[in-house]
Amino acid sequence: QVQLVESGGGLAQAGGSLRLSCAASGIILSMNAINWYRQAPGKQRELVAGISSGGTNYADSVKGRFTISRDNAKNTMYLQMNSLKPEDTAVYYCNVFGWYAKRDYWGQGTQVTVSS
Repeated sequence: QVQLVESGGGLAQAGGSLRLSCAASGIILSMNAINWYRQAPGKQRELVAGISSGGTNYADSVKGRFTISRDNAKNTMYLQMNSLKPEDTAVYYCNVFGWYAKRDYWGQGTQVTVSS
C-alpha cells in the first residue's frame, strides 16, 4: 500500500524558512514524477514544484525561493522554503504519480502559516 507521510509544517515569520518532508512507502520516488502542491482557503490547488523526466520546475510565485529535492536512500522528498511571504500560507501536499497503477498518490497535507 502506498503511503505518503508529510511533516515540517508550522508557523513562520515573513522572511523565514521552513522545510517540508514527505516520507514515501510502497512506491519508489526515484522511479516516478514527484510534486508539491498547495491550497489556500477558497482557492484552487496549485502546483508549486515538481521533478520529472523533463527536469525540475517551479511556479513563478516561488521561483528563486523554494527548492524541491529527493533523497533516494531515504525515499523521502523535501520542499525547502526560504524568504517566506504571507501569501505562501496554505496547506501543502506532496504528490507522486505512480506509473504502475497510473494514478496520483497524495500526502495528508501540512499547514504552513506565514505571519507578517
